[in-house]
Amino acid sequence: MGVKVAVNGYGTIGKRVADAILKQKDMTLVGVTKTKPNYEARLATERGINVYASSADSLKLFDGTGYRVAGTLDDLVSSADVVVDCTPGKVGATYKPLYEKYRVKAIFQGGEKHDTTGFSFNAYCNYKSALGRDLVRVVSCNTTGLCRVINALDKGFGVKKVRALLVRRGADPAENSKGPINSIVPDPVTIPSHHGPDVQKVLPNIDITTVALAVPTTLMHVHVLNMELNRDATEQEIIGTLSSYRRIRLFSSAEGISSTSEIIEFARDIGRHRYDLPELAIWKESIKSFGREIYLSQAVHQESIVIPENIDAIRAVARITEDPEESIRMTDESLGLGR
Repeated sequence: MGVKVAVNGYGTIGKRVADAILKQKDMTLVGVTKTKPNYEARLATERGINVYASSADSLKLFDGTGYRVAGTLDDLVSSADVVVDCTPGKVGATYKPLYEKYRVKAIFQGGEKHDTTGFSFNAYCNYKSALGRDLVRVVSCNTTGLCRVINALDKGFGVKKVRALLVRRGADPAENSKGPINSIVPDPVTIPSHHGPDVQKVLPNIDITTVALAVPTTLMHVHVLNMELNRDATEQEIIGTLSSYRRIRLFSSAEGISSTSEIIEFARDIGRHRYDLPELAIWKESIKSFGREIYLSQAVHQESIVIPENIDAIRAVARITEDPEESIRMTDESLGLGR
């Protein structure tokens, strides 16, 4: 049966985490929660996933609808070893006392503050430090992308300094109530954005400053990085280092992939479910070296990049394996990453 995992929240991240859990041989998905009956709840039940109401009040909303509900969140959490909280940002922290009540290990998303758990996670960077912890926070999509590339280059060449501009999507595709529609918004106006300090929660020795903008798109984020390394590195050396990581995928504009929409089209063409691309996408031609100073541009699929990190976080807190390379390999192979 493996480790019993519950997913609280079956939205953009939660349904992807649930799908990924179903592909793991060492985990069992015991159920997911919904606040109300909708098509996502119906699709989950049609797939044989147990759906639970998020509260007693939510349970009443399911009455007479024909939707099968297995119980409430309390019932779900009490039957699990690990719960992955995929509720909206700042909501997850309100469930922390419930998880502690039932003595289940809990994994939160990047929308919660670091102080909620006291530990922020990235599989490449600090898997072993997460072993056996009761509470872990998987950092946000943008921070995950930054951590992957910085960690790779730090291990390869040493990273002295990072300066990054983040061009953030205005909303996820299904979020029709968000914007901006016709504006470029400094988000925030002040410097740094929260992403740099968040990276330092995972990689505390990295000197990083980030600036962020929100723009009218839904597909992906784009980062432009300027980094100072501890030693000279050629462009080919950088490409070789990045290519060795399964969760980093290099794209070439020479092959017709020079935009986020073309990356998404690539994901569709290789048959990715929901056109997900959990790998960090880096444009090969953007990698420029001036000795120790390098530049590169990368794209982050905000809906899926944190999914493999959640799976590895489950293995770490449950001590399924203490070897980060083994967990990453198992996750990547099950999700078809790096092919």
